[in-house]
Amino acid sequence: MRRRPNYLAGFGSLVWLFLVGFPLYVLLITTVRTQSDYSTGGPLSFPSQFTLQNYFDDFSNGFGQDFLNTLIVTACVVGIVLLLVPPLAYAIVRSRNRSMTGIFRTFLLGLAIPAQAVIVPMFYVISKAGLYDNLVGIILPTAAFCLPICTLILTGAMRDITSELYEAMAVDGAAPWRVFLQLVLPLSKGGISTVVVFSALQAWNGFLFPLVLTQSDSTKVITLGLYNFQTEHGVDAPGLLSAVVLSMLPILIVYLFARRTLVQGLMGVGGK
Repeated sequence: MRRRPNYLAGFGSLVWLFLVGFPLYVLLITTVRTQSDYSTGGPLSFPSQFTLQNYFDDFSNGFGQDFLNTLIVTACVVGIVLLLVPPLAYAIVRSRNRSMTGIFRTFLLGLAIPAQAVIVPMFYVISKAGLYDNLVGIILPTAAFCLPICTLILTGAMRDITSELYEAMAVDGAAPWRVFLQLVLPLSKGGISTVVVFSALQAWNGFLFPLVLTQSDSTKVITLGLYNFQTEHGVDAPGLLSAVVLSMLPILIVYLFARRTLVQGLMGVGGK
């Protein structure tokens, strides 16, 4: 029996495609226009001529240093999270000690504390530690605020591993570190990918900590560097949006490589 086409669903898909595609069109088409052409024709007009000069100007205006600083902060935050969270989550799941339960509950308290509430004492601690206006002063608090939610995500993924698999490894005489490396980590790929993407997003898009804990151009990150395109006479929209496109690319690449395991981790299947 031949099914009738669903015209309502097709129309809804076209509407959704327009809602998603139109802002992307405006974003991308603006990046290949000159400031004068944008001011004359408006944001929705087609450019009279295409140019990639905006992208080159971004790097000549110091955006390249901001990009590199953000890349360093993101890589270090993700590294700290991957170093601490998997063994911590494994210990929480497998340990029968009440102290680990207390540690887990303490980590969960971090979910209820917004960064804005502790920014003043954080500024004091970072200044006294000699880390003010230093990338390390951004990396440490950003990683600290990623740990609670990342621990919660990975703990949930590791709880999906059945006890029979642990028992099989124990019968084979596997030590705890071998169980962790050969069983837990491979079966937690979805959760680990989710943790990586989440912590990378938090570090890449971080604004509050860089704003309060840095001041010089040498330690500026992308979110602060976008301010350079706003002057007392207006905003350089083509230059600003080309910088936004450049800032989107690394996270987009991370998502493209991790999208399958990321979706599995969000579905709670733990990558199995």
